[in-house]
Amino acid sequence: MRVRRLGSNKREAPLAPPRRLGLTLGLLVSAQFAVVVDYSIVQIALPTIRLSLGFSLSDLQWIVSAYGLTFAGFLLLSGRLSDIYGRKRFFILGLTVFTISSLFAGLSNSETFLILSRMVQGIGAAMASAAGLALITRIFGPIGKLGQALGIFTAVSSAGFTAGILLGGLLTEVLGWRWIFFVNIPVGLTATILSYRILPQYVYDQSMKGRIDLPGAISVTAGLILLVYGLSEVGNGSTSASTYASFILAALILLIFVVIETRTSSPILPLRFLRRDTIFFANATALLTFAATVPWVFLVTQYLQNFRSYQPIYAAAALIPGSMTYFLLGGFGAPKLVKRIGAKRVLIIAMTILTIGLLLTSRISLASDYWSYIFPTIVISAIGGSLSLTASNIAALSGAERGEEGIASGLINTSRQVGGPIGLAIAISVVGLATNGLGMSAPASEVISAFQDGLVAAAGFAAIAVVAALLIPKSKPRRTQIGQASGTVSDLPE
Repeated sequence: MRVRRLGSNKREAPLAPPRRLGLTLGLLVSAQFAVVVDYSIVQIALPTIRLSLGFSLSDLQWIVSAYGLTFAGFLLLSGRLSDIYGRKRFFILGLTVFTISSLFAGLSNSETFLILSRMVQGIGAAMASAAGLALITRIFGPIGKLGQALGIFTAVSSAGFTAGILLGGLLTEVLGWRWIFFVNIPVGLTATILSYRILPQYVYDQSMKGRIDLPGAISVTAGLILLVYGLSEVGNGSTSASTYASFILAALILLIFVVIETRTSSPILPLRFLRRDTIFFANATALLTFAATVPWVFLVTQYLQNFRSYQPIYAAAALIPGSMTYFLLGGFGAPKLVKRIGAKRVLIIAMTILTIGLLLTSRISLASDYWSYIFPTIVISAIGGSLSLTASNIAALSGAERGEEGIASGLINTSRQVGGPIGLAIAISVVGLATNGLGMSAPASEVISAFQDGLVAAAGFAAIAVVAALLIPKSKPRRTQIGQASGTVSDLPE
């Protein structure tokens, strides 16, 4: 059955009236802002949540990983579903799921309930992000304002990371950790109501029904969850048969996922696309970057609040130099540097700097001074991480043919969302093994030493990323690709 192009459907409603273009973009951008904020706002509250609900250090990572894994597993699928069933209605549905799950997360009184709520949040975030970016492309592309819209989209996404750090510290300190989730409710409700009134309605394409790779999305998500579960059990000191079984089952399910992707007519992960060296190594670099940076943020936050007795608001302030580096250098400096020396060189430099920054951070101690030691290591690591974001986007898109930009940008965002939870699980497993499964219950000196080992593991991912960047073929990205690369979804760590 031939698939009709949505853009050729004569029954489609006209684009948003010019007088509403600004309001339309503001609405779509605000939803992405909330999704990005939800990552950084949680990081600051993690130590408080651990004490409130009795999480172990290894289980605490699930608050981050549950969100990231379901986001990754359903991001590409959500983009396709929004094309089939209508981008507006799918965007609204994603906002609704995200808002309701935020309410349940804030009301959680157990580890299991909070983790399940975070998983549903990740699905809602994937739906809203994929449909939102598709709407921006569909609304602003035909009138020649896509580059401007994507620039605003990226800048606001970058600002969301910084805002989340500050808001997380303030809300946790003043109102309690539950309000980091409750704050999503008025934003989500307002955005949902406005979406009904403002966003243009497009006729959906029934001809693509039956071409949905739901088995692929479910299998890859389940396989990754089982993998992270096995790693977290190792971090808790468990070497039982069930732990080994989780690894075996994860490998089996991920193998089934590969088989599904080779046989389905509409895969969420086009394996042939990954056979191109530029695409493969750019995505590998992005995955490894997040595998390094997510545990870095997690462990530094735990260190500041648990061992340096920083209140949440002060821990947030301590991380602001890093988040501002991501905003300024990643959003504005990196694209200019890529144009000057190329994405490959920028990636090699970025990953080298990140490796050095993480190795320096791994030497933290109970007596480390903030301004003379912690501050410089945060900034150095952030320089490497922020340069990598834009450069890996551009590298990935330079390997895509015209018309493939959407799948290339979706794929690299998926790689990042996968890399973060896996890197965090491995780093926390290292901490667990170093403390014999005691985690934060071990003596402070042992936990600090274990944190050092975890940060060295994170630096190892960054070092491997240097090699991946070296293997990227030289390619001069097109100007349009650079514009698109800087405007992809989730340009910050989650």
